[in-house]
Amino acid sequence: MAGRIEDYALIGDMQTAALVCRDGSVDWLCLPRFDSHAVFAGLLGTEEHGFWRLGPAYAPGQEPPVASRRRYRGDSLILESEWDTPRGTVRVIDFMPPREHHAPQLIRIVEGVSGRVPMRSALRMRFSYGWVVPWVHKVDGRTVAVAGPDSVWVDSEADTYGKDLTTYADFTVAPGDRVAMTISWQPSHKEPPAPAEPEASLTATEDFWRDWVRQCTYHGPYREAVVRSLITLKALTYAPTGGIVAAPTTSLPEHIGGVRNWDYRFTWLRDAAITLSSLLRTGYRSEALAWREWLLRAVAGDPENLQIMYGIAGERELGETELTWLPGYENSQPVRVGNGAASQLQLDVYGEVIEALHLAHMTGLARNDYASLLQIKLITYLEDHWNEPDEGIWEVRGPRRHFVHSKVMAWVAVDRTIRLIESGEADGPLERWRELRDEIHRDVCEKGYDKERNTFTQSYGSKELDASLLLIPQVGFLPPDDKRVIGTIEAIQRELSTPDGFVLRYPTSGDQAGLDGLEGDEGAFLACSFWLADDLAMIGRVEEARRLFEKLLSLRNDLGLLAEEWDSRLGRQVGNFPQAFSHVPLIDTALRLTASGAYGG
Repeated sequence: MAGRIEDYALIGDMQTAALVCRDGSVDWLCLPRFDSHAVFAGLLGTEEHGFWRLGPAYAPGQEPPVASRRRYRGDSLILESEWDTPRGTVRVIDFMPPREHHAPQLIRIVEGVSGRVPMRSALRMRFSYGWVVPWVHKVDGRTVAVAGPDSVWVDSEADTYGKDLTTYADFTVAPGDRVAMTISWQPSHKEPPAPAEPEASLTATEDFWRDWVRQCTYHGPYREAVVRSLITLKALTYAPTGGIVAAPTTSLPEHIGGVRNWDYRFTWLRDAAITLSSLLRTGYRSEALAWREWLLRAVAGDPENLQIMYGIAGERELGETELTWLPGYENSQPVRVGNGAASQLQLDVYGEVIEALHLAHMTGLARNDYASLLQIKLITYLEDHWNEPDEGIWEVRGPRRHFVHSKVMAWVAVDRTIRLIESGEADGPLERWRELRDEIHRDVCEKGYDKERNTFTQSYGSKELDASLLLIPQVGFLPPDDKRVIGTIEAIQRELSTPDGFVLRYPTSGDQAGLDGLEGDEGAFLACSFWLADDLAMIGRVEEARRLFEKLLSLRNDLGLLAEEWDSRLGRQVGNFPQAFSHVPLIDTALRLTASGAYGG
């Protein structure tokens, strides 16, 4: 059975990622890319769907022991898990070396610390998300598993043997002993990959992360949380193209046992744009430049048909299907791969993309003439379509509506483009677009604002609230001290907060039950809770903002990682993990609170 979502650690090579549980089991790994089929899919099913457990041996019928403690080695993505057993202490070092010219590798090094500890490795490879049992055999002393186009090669310094369609290794480590085991992926029609060099790869991986973190320009009181979030965002970046996945997983539920299970292994323009903002503000210009180039390639030739998400190399076809053989995480069905929301109309995306391009321009990122041309083309399209209903930021699968947040972000798109033209970096109908900016602003204030309750509403004509309204002061649509902004913040606090003080995206019961076309509830959306902390700081309630922020930090798992949501009833993380859309606002709020001096200690 899979562990709790917060029981997992992330390791990765910036092309794919693995999740390692506290008991030493790798329960999720897609090879060779984030969006490839999983070779370990036990996270969404059972051990029959693939896993690799490495830890102290235990008796049949017993539960595998969980690590006594674990940590990342310094500011890196190298995981160290330690078990204290009756026979001694042992450490397992897990990592995936950043790829250059070698095959994708997952390396595990067992290190004896004290005593003599019997160890067991149990490796069960199941290709195609647990559907296909590969042909496992020996080639020149190496173990290889082959199925269709895929092969996974096993190199082990401990002797291995096969039993019950699983590859085992049993060995004992004493102080100072180091035993390495590696799996490497290779297309099955190619020559075998070169054997791994575990110790050299470990040194190179540690050097990579140390050098990368050194570029961080944030040195405030929340540096540990910010750096861990930045490392996580780097790990979610597909290095060959610069595309950033929303999360490395699919179908981890927003409600345990429910149907709100989605594939997040794609690049959402919204998520990637706000990620770019955080990277630029913390010193990571090369990553921001790579994302901008990815965007220009993905949208090239067809900006009028801007999708809300693309594949990590810019693919447009992301068809959604269900994997009926997988029972789902804690029986949360269906398990989905692909994402049908790619075809939705979400007008706010235009604002997020143009805001990101504007920030890149303002921070001196090398000029790209096509980026300015793209911005003009996007506004030309938006000029004719901003007043249409859409599916909105939350990708509702119910009827389209005139979402207030979508209109606000359309205003942002026009406003930032006007600034570009005013700076002399682009040409466009300046006066006409100034009138358009005023028209959108007026439309939102007249149709999206409830005078009686002194709050903006989720959509035109609605009485319901939406946490995305918290972004109104952050994007400059209205100043923080505007009574309508303060009224909206207080209304969201009052009506969308959970008993423990976190923020829901919108109501999922009562009159709003059909908004997103889905049954069941969901947890508090962590990004929205960070937005509330930002707003509280902006309206002068900085101590309250700090308390909320530090309460949010306490929800991170022991390794500093956050999923998409927090289930207040169960007291656990839910949704895909780790989630870029949670770690980005964490960084942003830390920067804001540091600038305001609102921190403890």
